[in-house]
Amino acid sequence: MIPEPEGNDDDRHKERMARKKASRERLMARRTETRGLILVHTGPGKGKTTAALGMVLRCAGHGLKAAVVQFIKGAKISGERLALERFSDLVSFDALGEGFTWETQDRARDVAATQRAWERARTFLADPSVALVVLDEINVALRYDYLPLTAVLEALAARPAGQHVVLTGRNAPPALLAAADLVTEMDNRKHPFKEGVKAQPGLEF
Repeated sequence: MIPEPEGNDDDRHKERMARKKASRERLMARRTETRGLILVHTGPGKGKTTAALGMVLRCAGHGLKAAVVQFIKGAKISGERLALERFSDLVSFDALGEGFTWETQDRARDVAATQRAWERARTFLADPSVALVVLDEINVALRYDYLPLTAVLEALAARPAGQHVVLTGRNAPPALLAAADLVTEMDNRKHPFKEGVKAQPGLEF
C-alpha cells in the first residue's frame, strides 16, 4: 500500500492524481491495436437502443458512415429516427419491423419482416465504407428463431475488418455473447412503467 503523502488536502490530492495519471498513461501505452468490434447490448433494462444510436450520432460527428436496421420496431416513428434522418448523407436508417411480436400475432409475418431486414443488413455488413452497423432488436428475432444464428455469426465474421457492429435486444444467445468483443447488460432496478407512467416522447421514443 502506498503511504499517503504528507501536507495539506490540496497537496495530497494533487499527488494522488499525479500517481493515477502516470498509472493510466502506462496502461494506455500498451493499448495500440485498432480493429472492428462486435458489441452486444442486452438485458431487461432500458437504454440498449439509445446507447447504440448514440454511437451512430458519434460516427456522424466524425464524418463516418453508419447504418441502422431495426428488426422488430418500425410501426411507430421514433425521435431518434427523425433526428438521424437529418444526416442522410452519412446515416442509413431502415425500420423494417412491424411492431412488437404480441401486436402482430402472426409468426409468418414476423419471419418475413425479419428476412427483409436481414437482407438489408447483409448489404451493410459487406460494405467497407460503412463504419458502424446497428442491428437493433436482432437479439429478439434470434430468440424466436426468426433468423438462423449461424447466418448472423458467419456474416459478422466475414464483414470488413474495420467495421463495428452493435446488436441490441434482450436475451442475446450465448454463442453471440462469446463472439462479441464487448457485452453490456442493462439491468432494470426501477422503472416508472410499473407505477403507471406510460412511454413518453423524448424519453422512450
